[in-house]
Amino acid sequence: MERENYKMKAVDVLRSRICDPKFIFNDSPDSNYSKLKFMISSSVTEACNNSILLLGPRGSGKNAVLELVIQDLLQQYPDSISVIRLSGLLHSDDISAFKEIARQLCMEHQLLFSKAASFDDNSQFMVAMLKECGLAHKTVIFVLDEFDLFAQGKQRLLYSLLDSMQSITSQAVVLGISCRLDADQLLEKRVRSRFSHRKLLFLPPSMEDSQKLLVHMLTLPTDSSFPHDYAVEFNRKVQNIIEDKRFKETLNKYLNVDSSVKHLLRFLFCAVSHMDLQTGFLSQENFEIAFSSIQRQPKLECLINCSILELYILVCMKRLEAKEQSLCNFNAVMKEYKSVHDYFQTDYYARNVCLRAFEHLIHRQLICFTDNRGQSLSVEFRPVKLLISPAELHQGLRAYNSCPAILQKIMDREG
Repeated sequence: MERENYKMKAVDVLRSRICDPKFIFNDSPDSNYSKLKFMISSSVTEACNNSILLLGPRGSGKNAVLELVIQDLLQQYPDSISVIRLSGLLHSDDISAFKEIARQLCMEHQLLFSKAASFDDNSQFMVAMLKECGLAHKTVIFVLDEFDLFAQGKQRLLYSLLDSMQSITSQAVVLGISCRLDADQLLEKRVRSRFSHRKLLFLPPSMEDSQKLLVHMLTLPTDSSFPHDYAVEFNRKVQNIIEDKRFKETLNKYLNVDSSVKHLLRFLFCAVSHMDLQTGFLSQENFEIAFSSIQRQPKLECLINCSILELYILVCMKRLEAKEQSLCNFNAVMKEYKSVHDYFQTDYYARNVCLRAFEHLIHRQLICFTDNRGQSLSVEFRPVKLLISPAELHQGLRAYNSCPAILQKIMDREG
């Protein structure tokens, strides 16, 4: 294999791994993938009913693991499973939920769906179909995404589903997915008494788990079509990067923003995409570039392109905020600007020049009008507010190469 080819192939292999949930969520006995697959497959093979909650923050892999399990079971039991999917964002009211269940059941079993069917008709149809599927030894899997939204109101859907599963003739599994860890506590007493109380908790990976996942994702196989020496050297460099103190700091900063698996994979994909194809190895700089590109802050970029006068106006507005004047107009800003000039002996610009700078900041969306009620008023009299935090303003001033020292001094005095 030519050197250029296997370098490009290494990038392709790493990218495909990052996009492959099966490679990410392994099938070890202690993994949620294995536990969920066992619970659902047991319900299918033993012809019993079950209800399970998948709980955890967004991006922790709940849906990805569930889809993997369903795909595996559909291949393993192609004629024994049908899947009905509902979302609390779309079907949280009982009428639309029962109608959607009836529609999907009709599509699954090639029956004619009636759009004019009433709520009671669709409810009775669902119960009847569950009995028919049970007699045919076919398990119906109900996937209820945003489960906590179904637990609002009278919970008739959940009650009907779980109550029909009490019959020995029905055969179904209800899978609820929710970001709320107390989702089962939202259930009414009559619904909770029919629930199986099986829960799987999905947690964001810890720092140690994230490092293990990185090693798992970025290690090339030494017994494959890659040259042995190249694969060994590639893996050695990856291990050195992960153990490096500077890399750990970068990774820790990234995980402090969002420690979910989804966010971590995005970071990895970006780093791999910046790999130097001339050397064919990942470097510390690849991860730092990935971190800076993902953590882009458009407001800071706007600040760097502002004029000195625009920075003065922003600092004056920040001073007004510190004085608990979060809403102010151009005239109030000019008054503060005059006081800053008198105290610190700064440069002073004419009022009409300041007004153009003020309008430019509105155009850049660093400040905005508080409402549209005063559209008939002149710009000088309409109240505005800052759209940039004090921390961002501090950071922007430090990054501004030609920022006057006096501006930084004013901010430090206020901060």
